[in-house]
Amino acid sequence: MTSLTEAARSTEPALIRHLGRAEYDSTFAAMRAFTDARTPDSRDELWIVEHPPVFTLGLGADRGHLLAGASAIPVVQTDRGGEVTYHGPGQVVIYLLIDLRRNKPGGKLYARQFVNKIEQAIINVLAAYNLVGERVDGAPGIYMAGGPKQGAKIAALGLKVRGNGCTYHGLSLNVAMDLAPFSWINPCGYAGLETVDMRTVGAQAMLSDVQQQLADELIRILATHE
Repeated sequence: MTSLTEAARSTEPALIRHLGRAEYDSTFAAMRAFTDARTPDSRDELWIVEHPPVFTLGLGADRGHLLAGASAIPVVQTDRGGEVTYHGPGQVVIYLLIDLRRNKPGGKLYARQFVNKIEQAIINVLAAYNLVGERVDGAPGIYMAGGPKQGAKIAALGLKVRGNGCTYHGLSLNVAMDLAPFSWINPCGYAGLETVDMRTVGAQAMLSDVQQQLADELIRILATHE
């Protein structure tokens, strides 16, 4: 039987936490600790963070996708899905600590639906800056849909979904970065894949503004049937 507290948590929007700039290792450990300790009554949370330069590897990642120059930046093995990616200053990173098995609008979420909602939130925020992003079948993340940078990747996605339906890790959206480190890897395992940020494609935006807009849009879209 669902407790009154659990029922209330199922309809309560996720709590947004602003972590500022934080090391990847300590944030990764905190996500796992939070998920280990959470109960059916624990409120869902979104963690907004900006990381110092770091490459992270998914569970099945091939270290051969780390190319010349990558040794200048720390590499961390993680337990998320996906291949290698880069996090650094000027990038929005939001971690989604969500219980997918809770009753939400339209019922409990499946992982694919969850991914779709995350991607749609990114697309919607880009649209607010007159940028058109799109999905690419078989390649999670968001890519530029037109213009001279068509096909370039602007946002990455990597999640861990435990057997109890609780998630961590999340997404990154490039706002105004030093993009050079992306050339030192095969981003998400794709050789030659160009990576861009919002500034490169003509959108001048404050990192703090995009952080808040994307967090707000994630909460809105997770609470709808979209």
